[in-house]
Amino acid sequence: MEQKEQQDFQRLVFENRERLKELNAINKTTSIISENKPIAETLKNICDILPPAMQFPEKASARICYNKLTIPTSDFAEGINNSIRKDFASIDSIGGHIEIQYSGFDEKDGDSMFLKEEYNLLDNITSLVTGYINSYKARQVFSNIGTKDQPVDVFSKDTSPDKSLQLFQRYLYRQNANRDVFHDLMPFKVREILLVSTFYDAFSIEKEGRFAEHVLGIYQQYNLSSFPRITGVSTEEEIFSQLQRKHFDLIIYMIGAEVKTPFDICTRIKNEYPYIPVYFLVNNKTFHADVIALELTSLPYDKTFYWNGEPSVFFAMVKHLEDKVNVDNDTRLAMVRVILLVEDDPRYYSRYLPLLHSIVLEQTRRIIDDVTTDELYKILKLRGRPKILLAADYEEAQKIVEKYDEYLLCLITDVKFEKEGKLTSDAGFQLVRSLRERNADLPVIIQSSDMENSVEAYRLKSTFINKNSETLISEIRSFIGHYLGFGNFTYRTPDGKEIATARTLREFEMHLKNIPDDSLLYHARRNHFSSWLMARGEIQAARILSPKRVSDFSSVDDMRTCLLHTIQEYRNEQNKGRIVNLEDVDYFEEGNIISLGSGSIGGKGRGISFINSLIYSFDFSNSFGNINLKMPRTAVIGVDEFENFMVRNHLWEVALNDNFSMITQQFIDARLSEGLMKKLKKLLRMIDKPIAVRSSGLFEDSMRQPFAGIFETYLLPNSHPDYDVRLKQLCDAIKMVYASVYANVAKGYFEAVNYKIEEEKMAIVLQEVVGNQYEHYYYPHISGVAQSYNYYPVSDMKPEDGVAVSAVGLGKYVVEGERAYRFSPVMPNVEINSLKDIVKNSQVDFYAVDLAKQEIDLTEGDTAGLVRIDIWDAERHGNLKHCASVFDPENNSMSPGLDKNGPRIVNFANIFKYNYIPLTSTISVLLNIIRESMGSPVEIEYAVDLTPSEGYKASFYLLQIKPLIGDNRDFSIDRNDLKMDELILFAEKSMGNGRIANIEDIVFVKYENFDKTRTVEIAEEIEKLNKQLGAENRKYLLIGPGRWGSRDRFIGIPVVWNQISNAKAIVETGHEDFPLDASMGSHFFHNVTSLNIGYFTVDGISKSGLINWGIIEKQEIITDLEFTRHVRFKKPLSIHMDGKNRIAAISE
Repeated sequence: MEQKEQQDFQRLVFENRERLKELNAINKTTSIISENKPIAETLKNICDILPPAMQFPEKASARICYNKLTIPTSDFAEGINNSIRKDFASIDSIGGHIEIQYSGFDEKDGDSMFLKEEYNLLDNITSLVTGYINSYKARQVFSNIGTKDQPVDVFSKDTSPDKSLQLFQRYLYRQNANRDVFHDLMPFKVREILLVSTFYDAFSIEKEGRFAEHVLGIYQQYNLSSFPRITGVSTEEEIFSQLQRKHFDLIIYMIGAEVKTPFDICTRIKNEYPYIPVYFLVNNKTFHADVIALELTSLPYDKTFYWNGEPSVFFAMVKHLEDKVNVDNDTRLAMVRVILLVEDDPRYYSRYLPLLHSIVLEQTRRIIDDVTTDELYKILKLRGRPKILLAADYEEAQKIVEKYDEYLLCLITDVKFEKEGKLTSDAGFQLVRSLRERNADLPVIIQSSDMENSVEAYRLKSTFINKNSETLISEIRSFIGHYLGFGNFTYRTPDGKEIATARTLREFEMHLKNIPDDSLLYHARRNHFSSWLMARGEIQAARILSPKRVSDFSSVDDMRTCLLHTIQEYRNEQNKGRIVNLEDVDYFEEGNIISLGSGSIGGKGRGISFINSLIYSFDFSNSFGNINLKMPRTAVIGVDEFENFMVRNHLWEVALNDNFSMITQQFIDARLSEGLMKKLKKLLRMIDKPIAVRSSGLFEDSMRQPFAGIFETYLLPNSHPDYDVRLKQLCDAIKMVYASVYANVAKGYFEAVNYKIEEEKMAIVLQEVVGNQYEHYYYPHISGVAQSYNYYPVSDMKPEDGVAVSAVGLGKYVVEGERAYRFSPVMPNVEINSLKDIVKNSQVDFYAVDLAKQEIDLTEGDTAGLVRIDIWDAERHGNLKHCASVFDPENNSMSPGLDKNGPRIVNFANIFKYNYIPLTSTISVLLNIIRESMGSPVEIEYAVDLTPSEGYKASFYLLQIKPLIGDNRDFSIDRNDLKMDELILFAEKSMGNGRIANIEDIVFVKYENFDKTRTVEIAEEIEKLNKQLGAENRKYLLIGPGRWGSRDRFIGIPVVWNQISNAKAIVETGHEDFPLDASMGSHFFHNVTSLNIGYFTVDGISKSGLINWGIIEKQEIITDLEFTRHVRFKKPLSIHMDGKNRIAAISE
């Protein structure tokens, strides 16, 4: 028997030692975190304290990994089996983990040798680390927002870090305007607690559980962001040693059987540290009798709480102090509501306070989960929960009522408590009567153990609850949910009859339009509207509504109109720059993007969403002069619809077929989901202009994943008089975009870039086409493409100045590399090309939507709804005045405008040179902002409507953005080291950077056989050779005349990407009548730069660069066709590209 008792004692000592080590490690971690040092240093310090907290410290090691940081203790080794690990992720979805291992043990033991306490410690430390990282990141962001009303010039050409940071700050302020108020709430937090207890008292409360869980468990349960640190002491010496060492926010003194000594110690504490609150936690039923026996003139503590077996009392003690300190700040800043509990018996309020805090946090958390998915915002919104104040007598309660009258959410009061220093049997009733004089409709609970008090409670229009009720918790929970604005909003008539229920702000608004006048007055007089909004954390809206009174309005209709206008304006303001569900909007406007389906919105969708946030996060109204910055009305369909469409219609096997005509027909015959169809029907009734149906694949226009122009875009006239026909055309266009994922062009591209086509998922972007109607044509005055990096600068231009291309009409003309006008946004007066080349290559026609095409055949491709018309039509429509000049061949000069006779040359002279609108500066500023925002060179697509809109200004529409990604590593070529006579090629104009290896093959167009009227056939020959080389897994160098990738077969070889997908370097050579300018602005060019494919220009006519044809033609001929030849070298070529100096050299 003695042996068993000894074993039990040893076990108890061991377990308590491990628990103390656990608590010590948690305290040390909290202390390290409180120092607010950088993440790397903090994680290193935390990592070092983990091994000593283990049961075998000398054999323990640890490692913390986060993002790119890997922080081990010195003896940590890879591959040890005896380990435990806990993963975590910060608010920006960056992952990490904490790992602890034992070395020197049998590897078969694995994680079984770890104690429960060690697992618990790992869980707690991981929670603390996650909270620290989240707080650190949030603090970094929000501490820099600065003064909200102070204007910041984000449009300066100064792109220093400070300026770009200001841009980021302005964006964050705009995005977080509704949440910023939450950061200012609850400024006081209990961070340091001194817990005074004998070891036996702590253990008796702990029983078989864990002390850390008691104190910290509820913080974890409700995902609260700050844990207090607890320092445990037992003796008077230890108490004052700690108090002299650092500041404590709260002292909790656990009182057991002995009372006098704690009173003596606390009297000394109050004398020396009167500003520190002291709370007693009593585990002694005779406590009050013992206190009376001491006959003290004043009590050396601030509040008494009773241990009732529930650990939540610790949490309630902390929150009681925090709410008491923060209530002034939080009501003033955010109209936070107040719940007043009047109770003088510690045994009851020790039960009530944990219950109230639990219910309020639970209800607040549930509502927040319903209205937001932003985890950081959820944590912030919890700060806006109602504050719970405690009063012990009539005077204290009356003072709180008077001070926070307009913020009171409810009163919960006992009946018998002190008034004027005397115990008064009806003090609670007197308090309620006084309250009813100033607020007749405030929800009130009168709680008493005497059921006879229920009669007077009901007479005072109050809810009565029996203190001894077995259903006390559920009754209070029901009361709070019903009366205090938590949960759904129930519209009632004055007699209490339910007439409607609103679960969301949208439903709240809809019912508000139709409820009877008496219901509206009933809720308005009781501030139910603002209370419900406050409970949901919609503080900005509640701020607007709360001051308004029924007496402020001349009629109920006026009040209803004001309420609806306030809610609509608030909701619209919240939606601007965001993606919102179709159900949450009344009309389709430019301020937001409408979501028609769930899932990722794809690469192009992300770019468009970023544009939307950019435009509506900043006030550009005074920054671009006589021009408005806009984005077309836009809707998106997430990739979930695509996946469901493929599965529901059994299309996966069909999609991999080689017969694309069969694929398209199967896709057209398939059905979209009923849910999407309903939304498309609603959306289509909001649009009376042509619609662009754009692809938005997961990889499309993404960083490091260039899939530009691979999938289809369809422009629908949307002009058929039959609504059902227009709906079918829209649905068919969506299906055709889905089908384009499996077109031969796309399949070839996926193969070339080593992606599996099954990985691609397709979202859809629906945009209203920018432009105006002229006769049966529809088009914008100007469309174009601009890039923040110019690969072909001339004169004094710098590459970082960027370059742009503009044309009259729809942007298809530009992105396909046709005869558009190229210019520098920074130096628009400098001509990039000679006057002869400008005249020779001026735009002579353009694309427009043909509104007369009421019936369209989408199998014709992306031009099905378009028409190509002469530039003279634009003049006839009055749209060429500012876009063209007249060429005078006699004087070899041009005159801006159309006042003279002669050939029309599209060069936008009135705009670029004479600044009719500030288009060039707008493009330049936007390129700088977007480049800084994305952290890489970018390309934008835009359209311009010169028709005056708001403020009699022209409108600049941002349509798309995409990154231009190449190899940014420095690689240089020293010209002095080159032996020109031994080179195969030298280019003085090149794109790309670095080395290209393993190229033995060259495909070139035979100069002597070249025929510019047969460029389509040349493209077909190149496609054949490309397939042959692809089948052998060989990459090659491609050489040919003119502009590669142009759809205009008379200015270059009109290849599409899959026809040259195995080329690793492309050379354009000079040829008579063929212009030598890169296909800048086209999807072809975007893919070249993004994949770091070498692109070289060698103009033999102007003697810019060289090609050594003698070396090339001596090589083995693999295939010789009519226009092209494929040769192979015996050894791989050496291809070097100097991206900084834009030169390239190829040698054997």
